Amino acid sequence: MDTRVLELFGSGNGHCSASQSSASNVKPGNGHGVSLRKSCTKNNKKSKTRFSRNFKPSNNTPYLPPEAEEGNIEYKLKLVNPTQYRFEHLATQMKWRLQEGRGEAVYQIGVEDNGMLVGLSEEDMRASLKTLHRLAEKVGADITVLREQEVDYDLDVPRKIAEVLIRKVPDDQQFLDLRVAVLGNVDSGKSTLLGVLTQGELDNGRGRARLNLFRHLHEIQTGRTSSISFEILGFNSKGEVVNYSESRTAEEICESASKMITFIDLAGHHKYLKTTIFGLTSYCPDFAMLVVSANTGIAGTTREHLGLAMALKVPIFIVISKIDLCTRGTVERTVRQLERVLKQPGCNKVPMVVGSTDDAVTAAQQFAQSPNITPIFTVSSVSGESLDLLKVFFNIIPPLSNSKEQEELMQQLTEFQVDEIYTVPEVGTVVGGTLYSGICREGDQLVVGPTDSGQFHKLTVGSIQRNRSGCRVLRAGQAATLALGDFDRSLLRKGMVMVSPEMDPTICWMFEAEIVLLFHAKTFHKGFQVTVHIGNVRQTATVEAVYGKEELRTGEKAVVLFKFIKHPEYLKVGAKVLFREGVTKGIGHVTKLQPIAHDIECQDTQNT
Repeated sequence: MDTRVLELFGSGNGHCSASQSSASNVKPGNGHGVSLRKSCTKNNKKSKTRFSRNFKPSNNTPYLPPEAEEGNIEYKLKLVNPTQYRFEHLATQMKWRLQEGRGEAVYQIGVEDNGMLVGLSEEDMRASLKTLHRLAEKVGADITVLREQEVDYDLDVPRKIAEVLIRKVPDDQQFLDLRVAVLGNVDSGKSTLLGVLTQGELDNGRGRARLNLFRHLHEIQTGRTSSISFEILGFNSKGEVVNYSESRTAEEICESASKMITFIDLAGHHKYLKTTIFGLTSYCPDFAMLVVSANTGIAGTTREHLGLAMALKVPIFIVISKIDLCTRGTVERTVRQLERVLKQPGCNKVPMVVGSTDDAVTAAQQFAQSPNITPIFTVSSVSGESLDLLKVFFNIIPPLSNSKEQEELMQQLTEFQVDEIYTVPEVGTVVGGTLYSGICREGDQLVVGPTDSGQFHKLTVGSIQRNRSGCRVLRAGQAATLALGDFDRSLLRKGMVMVSPEMDPTICWMFEAEIVLLFHAKTFHKGFQVTVHIGNVRQTATVEAVYGKEELRTGEKAVVLFKFIKHPEYLKVGAKVLFREGVTKGIGHVTKLQPIAHDIECQDTQNT
């Protein structure tokens, strides 16, 4: 999809190719993003052909792109009194679209399969929505009308098109789970914003809302996050918010939610940068939310966090907080400052300022389809201004991976990345992390490693918890905590993997990576030591060789041989590499491993 594509309908399903400069700004807010003229009907035949690159957005056309067979978007002209056979066929079709969207589907009513926006009369629209409601009931889903729009054909009877969200009621805890990493400079209001969203109560202007998010006493005393914490925001099948304002526990939220947003609250202060990078690389966030304070603008680590998200190819959207402290002019100046940064050649993003519910719907769907679209929200955690737009955005935003990719990952052998290790009274050793591939069940026999000597130890998975509530089966891409009973905690560390015994894990001391040096004060050469981040692996490594060059300077590329200095690690070819040391920063990917032999040892303990 072209970086400067704007959607015709504003639904994220159609687009018009526009020869705009990269400095173009997406300003939605005119309903569905299309105002249909009567002249359009005269050119229906012409508009079936592809538009030239010189097509201007002002020459609107009543067409969306033709309906795709795959994906979770379905076009329907009308659904008035279908026969029983047709009804069964439509129900099967809805199940397929829900499966493609992992529990979510979007129906465009009043649109032909070729994308023409025909529209329906009030009576036909009412009947079609009634049929859609019956279909949703049959497959165990709920419907929410996102928006309706009149199409102007200068006819006596006004005609409408409607966009409807179908969401499957959760069955056996199979809610849709999206992870959002929260980035931004220190004191930009990240934890306060999350506190307001997840607790359902506005802040008092002095940080009351963030107190529930802090994990350490020094965080409460300084008001600064230094560790990674997780908060959840749920949406039920009707699109209503489910948070701690109505539910006492996380388990209650999980029971009533069909979609869950897990916020990964990261540190903003520069001295906790390694923690922030670890959160971005190991927890595999689907999206990143960059919080910018309206009164300070782009300051401190804001640019660095934006660069990290882009280097790791995490789609990013921006929330400007604390607008209650500033004049309208100051807020607009911060917005313009962000727009300038986003449009720079290094970013090549298309900013999209969200000012209404309609904009939020458009932003959510365009954002998922084109990584270059960057929605910008302006909110206040004290007055609550525009927080509802942010909730609409979270409600509608679809998952990046489809059901087919999910199934392919689930068919592979089990691989669980260890990110956190705890000791819980009466439970024993507990590990937290993400299941990268396969399926994990209670009672599964796995091996964990590598140890300092490159060995793997056998263990048995006890109970499993997702979002603080019990879970019997863990599927690829899901984050969870696993109880390991009385397994010796001293044998575990962050960066380890728990894999199926049938897998032959590749562990190595040395690996080659193709890198780009983003910044270095002098020259980068053999013998230089850097902290390497690869997924959940974080360790100091020495540069053993720079192939083809004696040394590297800022902006140069090369294949480099790294060697870990403490213990071997489990790596994969193609994994993203991010390294740093002081002001030195670089990115790249693993191209070759130098594996070492390893064996599996059985620990002499009985795991429960």
